[in-house]
Amino acid sequence: MTALVLAALAWLLLHVVVAGPLRPGLIVRMGLPTYRGLFSALSAAALAALIWTYGSAPYIELWPTTSALAAVPVVVMPVALLLLVGSLRASNPTSAGPDMLMRGRNEELPVRGFTRITRHPMLWAFTLWAGSHMIANGDVATMILTGVILVTSVNGMFSIDRKRAAEFGDKWQRFIDKTSIFPFAAAAAQRVTLRFSDIGWINIIGAAALYAIFLWAHATLFGVPAYYP
Repeated sequence: MTALVLAALAWLLLHVVVAGPLRPGLIVRMGLPTYRGLFSALSAAALAALIWTYGSAPYIELWPTTSALAAVPVVVMPVALLLLVGSLRASNPTSAGPDMLMRGRNEELPVRGFTRITRHPMLWAFTLWAGSHMIANGDVATMILTGVILVTSVNGMFSIDRKRAAEFGDKWQRFIDKTSIFPFAAAAAQRVTLRFSDIGWINIIGAAALYAIFLWAHATLFGVPAYYP
């Protein structure tokens, strides 16, 4: 459990501090490409450490897993996977990397696809995964793992907004005015029109395929079935 706590603290330090207040100074010293490359490598190492230490942590129950609680991720994960698949497009200016394509251009940031639902679809996918599994698995190790993912995902939404505001200025503010952090809030407020084509059959089929794979392979990959009544 100590190793898992240390891995969780390293993950938090990297994503809240290094990617937060330390980021501007580090970019000045090493340059943006080097910073991004190093940050990606450290993130991969920290994630691997989280997964490995979680698998080795003792099971300490906080509450029993009931069939009702186990059903929560089964219901939530199709939505999370749809948001994840929909976020993987170059037109999404809140993902890591594609914003470089928009730097210096005169056109507005695109509000299409899943950015009409939320401007942070990938981080919402991680948030839903973490929250649903936190409910379903009432043990200390899962609370630590899902807790740090949940905290960094929610913090990342506001952190990305601050970074993009510094990079794009008024262009980003106009993008914010047309979108929302909370899913469907901009559409409900009629700031943007959401069409089925923004979701699309390809994304639905891709998410459904991933969901089927995880249902089938969950026990093999993670040691427990996706649902156990």
